[in-house]
Amino acid sequence: MKDRLGTLLRRQRDLAGLTQEQLAERSGVSVRTIRRLESGRSTDHRLGTVNLLADALGLGEEDRRHLAAELTNPRGGSAFPAPESAPEQPAHEQPAHGQFGPEQLVPEQPVPEQPVPEQRVPVQPARAAGPSAPDDTPPRPPVVLAAPAPVPVHDAIAVAMSELAVEVRRRWRVEETQRRVHDPFPLPVRWQPAAASLTDHAENVQRLGPWETPREVDVSGDLRGVAEVYRRIPSGRWVILGRAGSGKSILTIRFVLDLLEGPGASVSGRVPVVFGLSSWDPTTTALRDWMIGQLLRDHPHLAGRGRRGETLAAALVDADLVLPVLDGFDEIAEGLRQEALEALNGVSLPLVLTSRREEFAEAVRAAHAPLVWAAGVELTDLTIDDLSGYLPRTVRAVPDGGVRDGDGSTTGWDAVLECLRTRESPAGVRLAAVLTTPLMVVLARTMYSEAPDRDPAELLDAARFPTVKSLEEHLLAGFVPAVYRRRAPERDVAGRRSRSPVRDPERAERWLGHLAHHLVRLDRDRHDLAWWQLADSVPLPTRILAVVLATALSVTLSDWLVALLGTRLGIGEILVQGSLMGPVAGLAFGSVYAVMVGLGTGTAFEPSRVRLALPTARAGLGRRPLRTFAARFGHGLLGGSVMGVGCACALTLERALYLGSPLTDPRVIESTLINMVCLGLTFGTAAGLVFGLMAALEAPVDVTSAATPISLLSSNRATVVRQLLVLATTLTVAIALSGRLVVELLQGPLGPLRWGLSDGLFIGAVGGIGGALSYVLAFTAWGQWIVLARVLLPLKGVLPRDPAAFLDDAYRRGVLRRTGAVYQFRHVRLQHHLGRTHRHRHHDFAPATFPPRGPVSESPEPRRHAGGRRRQSGRRTPQ
Repeated sequence: MKDRLGTLLRRQRDLAGLTQEQLAERSGVSVRTIRRLESGRSTDHRLGTVNLLADALGLGEEDRRHLAAELTNPRGGSAFPAPESAPEQPAHEQPAHGQFGPEQLVPEQPVPEQPVPEQRVPVQPARAAGPSAPDDTPPRPPVVLAAPAPVPVHDAIAVAMSELAVEVRRRWRVEETQRRVHDPFPLPVRWQPAAASLTDHAENVQRLGPWETPREVDVSGDLRGVAEVYRRIPSGRWVILGRAGSGKSILTIRFVLDLLEGPGASVSGRVPVVFGLSSWDPTTTALRDWMIGQLLRDHPHLAGRGRRGETLAAALVDADLVLPVLDGFDEIAEGLRQEALEALNGVSLPLVLTSRREEFAEAVRAAHAPLVWAAGVELTDLTIDDLSGYLPRTVRAVPDGGVRDGDGSTTGWDAVLECLRTRESPAGVRLAAVLTTPLMVVLARTMYSEAPDRDPAELLDAARFPTVKSLEEHLLAGFVPAVYRRRAPERDVAGRRSRSPVRDPERAERWLGHLAHHLVRLDRDRHDLAWWQLADSVPLPTRILAVVLATALSVTLSDWLVALLGTRLGIGEILVQGSLMGPVAGLAFGSVYAVMVGLGTGTAFEPSRVRLALPTARAGLGRRPLRTFAARFGHGLLGGSVMGVGCACALTLERALYLGSPLTDPRVIESTLINMVCLGLTFGTAAGLVFGLMAALEAPVDVTSAATPISLLSSNRATVVRQLLVLATTLTVAIALSGRLVVELLQGPLGPLRWGLSDGLFIGAVGGIGGALSYVLAFTAWGQWIVLARVLLPLKGVLPRDPAAFLDDAYRRGVLRRTGAVYQFRHVRLQHHLGRTHRHRHHDFAPATFPPRGPVSESPEPRRHAGGRRRQSGRRTPQ
């Protein structure tokens, strides 16, 4: 078969008069693959690859049929059996949605001209009930549902899909280990079918045609069989409900890993990816666009381009190769949940959705429909037997007698568990009600099992804990002090012993409280803690002032350095020149920054998803860099022009102060205006060209660059440093050459102008070094991180000197968790507790007040914020 396929391909290529290189350029298939196909050495070629070659060769129906027959049926039989010969496939044996494995890296499409085998669904005719129903009613013909042909996948998309699966599996393995899910064993997370009012009809879930009788689908189970339960759902849409802390996040992790690692992974078609729904606004962003944005944030290597110029992230989503696991429907803003559910009902792709029951039920009532085609389950509470098997085994401390539990000794939990089992005291009943969720069990374990000096019997103190809520608040409040006990520092990847950024639990709790409060935004309750967004906690006027000072200092130091090393000016003139040039440049950069941030609704600059690399000869510039060049040139032209105008003003002030030139002299005014035009054009064209051409040097980052928030920070630091070096050099040369060109062009209209080589290099070096450094500090995520998070916020005392090390340390202690490139608090209840504690400590804080919902009164009062400098943003105070 290999020889015959290669011979056919080679013959068709010769008839078309194409070389292997020309065919590769037309089809997008690599030259190496074509050579292997024609030589018969390829053992893993696919129908999609042959289809691409057939399209490039312009083959007709008969030639395509011969190629496909040789590929699909090496023994010479018919490659396309008639539909009647296709065996019936019971519904319970149909391939499941959302599994991933090597056999389906490249879903293939049958040859379009051939009939597609149909999938026949056995139909049981519906009969009327009662004695009047006739017995000889002829059966209705079966309903034939043709299986849709999968979309052919290009080689680059197949590679991206494989890399995404590997990276998702690796990340969630690490996360499961970090959360100590298997220590000593996973808590039993069980579920039962959800209420019928929260799920779709069984016929719709099973995607049956009319007159078909739905079969019973068992969706009950536990954590060990979560993937198997999902495979039983024909529609591939599943809703998982549960109250706060019931184990939805742990179930989500195990679900993803089971799909990627379990025995059914070999029949996969999609990569399961967890998306935290808290950042989705369905009124402004479509689900597809939001998913693509999240993929690009957490997997920057997917910013690479497919055949049609779209990002690999967009190609994967559009080809239905991603199974969205939408975690935290309840974390969407309250007023947006109805719109979110309606948006989810507007798409038919398989998905998994987790939510608290009450919030989901409220959205269902508001939308007058559940999630269409979706089955639903609800997590159940832990039992006393679960606690008895788990909590004693978490006590590892050796008693005084040297005998552990299991060797005849007892633990502090034994008496507590006995009280819970008998339910004789009100305190025991309250504690039993608290310890029904994995979250509270883990908090109790952290506070008592891992602290030899703590006795869990204090949880039965009825005077100290009179209510269930007081017990929960006690466990939440004691978690941070418990995990910040003294511990030995760990070594980093380079083998260096890392220094813990905090050893005082009170300071750690204060800093964590600031971060939790920072996540509460105007009308939204956020959960993603991103390092590049920490600057958002700084008021906008303060941010602008910080940018002005940072850029002014950058240009001043650059001017002093270049003047000292490259000119013969006196110290006094150098100091005056730099002291004037810096503040003027700072005001220019600050003005542009204020405009950009204001137009961007005050949001932070996003981390770079690209790195600098020389383009290959084969890749060329492409369509995207050309479009990007135009946008970058416009931005550079505007910013450079403002910088040039400011530079002209600074030169005039320098002459006035140092040489005594009067500012009201008409000749001084005329000279200043001419300098504004010339320097504005010089700096504008130079900056536009340099920043535009930078697009040709950008390439997607590697697959592991955003594996963690720390790695994304390191990757952005390396990218920004390279940008700084390239910009400083190219801007220096571009300003010097552009100035000479502008002077030559305007020599006649504006009179005699002078732009000597030394003057051009001096202005170019100052503008290149100072401008590049100012751009990095003002308009990159890493620069804003340095100016605001590393300098300003620690000076204010709200964050430690090294926030990145503090966040990573909090993650390793179990206070935070990682979700792609961002952190989140271990649980939203812990986040709300820390934020509420932070606000109570600040007496000048006053919560925001909003007009009540409902009909507008005749004289509505405007929205006001009651007193105080601090104000909480949110539609409701987190509890």
